[in-house]
Amino acid sequence: MTDISASVPEFSRPVRVDHIPATGLSLELKAKPEERKALAERFGLQSLDSLEATVTLQALAGGAVIRLDGHFVARVVQTCVVTLDPVPAQVEEEFSLSFSADAAEDADDIELSLEEEDPPDPIVGGIIDAGEAVAEHVALTLDPFPRKPGIAFDGAETKPAEEEKKPNPFAVLAQLRKNKG
Repeated sequence: MTDISASVPEFSRPVRVDHIPATGLSLELKAKPEERKALAERFGLQSLDSLEATVTLQALAGGAVIRLDGHFVARVVQTCVVTLDPVPAQVEEEFSLSFSADAAEDADDIELSLEEEDPPDPIVGGIIDAGEAVAEHVALTLDPFPRKPGIAFDGAETKPAEEEKKPNPFAVLAQLRKNKG
C-alpha cells in the first residue's frame, strides 16, 4: 500500500480554482498543533508556536491566471548556531504569487531575469494549495543563522598554532660547507 499522507503537505489548504468567485476569495488560515509540530520538524525548528495567515485569491486574465496575495505571522523557536540555546522570534511577511494551468506544461523551460516578474506556479489538478504557499514563505523568512541576543560568532581562530621547530634537512650540508671554508 502507498502512504498517501506522505505526499500531503503538513499545512495543506487546497482551493479549487473553479470555486474562486469573480470577486475573489479571502481565507483565514490557522495551523493546528499537529500541523505546527510537523512544520517545525520539516523546517528544523525547536518549535512553531503559532502560524496564522490571510490569503486572497483573485482570477486575472479571464481566469487564466490566479493571483494569491498573502500575509502571515508566525512565532518560532530556532536554535542558536553558536550556543545551541533556544532563540524565539516572530516572523511576518506579505507575499504574492501567481498560478497558471499553462505553467505546468513548460515548467522545464523557465528563464529567469531580474527585470521580469517571477513566472507563475503551476495549477495542478485544478487546485492551489494556499496553506503550502504560506508554509513555503515561512521557511523563506527564517533566519538561516539564528543567534541569541548579544552572542557573536567571530569564526575560527586564524592564528597559527605554535609550529614545532623541525631541523632543516639542508642544515647538515650548510655546516659541511662552513667547515670546509
